[in-house]
Amino acid sequence: MTAMKGAQVVIVGGGVTGLSAGWWLARLGAEVLVLEKGIVGWEASGRNGGGASHSFSPLFLEEQRLWPQMDELLGYPTEFQPYRVRIGLTEENMAMFKRQMAIAARQGFKADVLTPDQVRELVPLAGDNVIGGAFYHYGGHANPQRTVQAYAWALQDRGGRILQHCAVTGFLTRGGRVTGVATDRGEFGCDNLVIAAGPQLGQIAAQLGAEVPVAPARAEMIVTEPLPLMKHGGTDGNALYGRQTLRGNLVFGGGPHEWLEEAPPGARAATTPLTRNLAGRLLELFPKAAHVRMIRSWAGIVENTPDGRPILDRLKTYPNAVVATMSSIGFGLSPASGRAIAELVLRGHCDFADLTSCRLDRFANLDPDWRRDRGWIQADAPTSAPAQA
Repeated sequence: MTAMKGAQVVIVGGGVTGLSAGWWLARLGAEVLVLEKGIVGWEASGRNGGGASHSFSPLFLEEQRLWPQMDELLGYPTEFQPYRVRIGLTEENMAMFKRQMAIAARQGFKADVLTPDQVRELVPLAGDNVIGGAFYHYGGHANPQRTVQAYAWALQDRGGRILQHCAVTGFLTRGGRVTGVATDRGEFGCDNLVIAAGPQLGQIAAQLGAEVPVAPARAEMIVTEPLPLMKHGGTDGNALYGRQTLRGNLVFGGGPHEWLEEAPPGARAATTPLTRNLAGRLLELFPKAAHVRMIRSWAGIVENTPDGRPILDRLKTYPNAVVATMSSIGFGLSPASGRAIAELVLRGHCDFADLTSCRLDRFANLDPDWRRDRGWIQADAPTSAPAQA
């Protein structure tokens, strides 16, 4: 194949994490090339609940600092809206909200416990089944499609390049370093590599002799026809995540996920049983929206680490390669994760957050059958061909 122009930093994966990392790297003066097997943001990055309220993450403080600034920093709209309302339908829900509120309070963020009447006043679609709620004076939500496009355009404005429909097939190495990326469209040289390939991350990193434990899962979202806008579109609960769009549509998803042996490429069709499950729980959350019709559904592949926490680390096998997965919450953390990845690449460490809990070596003694032990794959799941990113 013909050799093609590489870059100082080549990023494998054009989802929200890879695009944010590329934008931050370009802001810091690096030459960046993003390689994406399909279309940027086409899978989970561009189609998710859009939430930005991850108080348990080491990137939380930076997430909260950056989101209100992102439209100005990127130069394009993300439709970010502040605050979040959480609706409790059970005592277990309320206990979880209070734990989250306590974690946020220790970091200087305020939240209020709501009575059922206060919930119904803030959320007109809520019903008599509410037992309480929480109002977060932090967090918020944004439009995933707009945000992915904003990252891509902002990256290109800074001189970065994006090559879509370009599947990675291997790597070039020399002297303990990755020197290039082989693809179905040629080879691209690099000084540094970032692998942010979502559910294909483990299979891609394995080509560099690294074991990165991620389990792919099939997740679904549903979209309703528009309703009158609520005061706070960032409202969720009942094990759902999502938001009301600025057009008034309710966009929600959230388990049960269908665990997979391997991550097939491309978006997937929704299934009736999971769609019905989502619609039923959305009806419980918003009884006064019982008349509304579902107009679209979508299914895609997400990834989870064994402990549900991100992996942001350099590979011991090739120190100029960084692997990054946010374990299914990449969208909300993307402003902060992109900056953290850029610092790992250019400085070897992150200055603004302690990423100890995100190191890959925490899984050094992980049982090889960890996915089966957790019930995260089907016992008779077929094995497919190696995935591309």
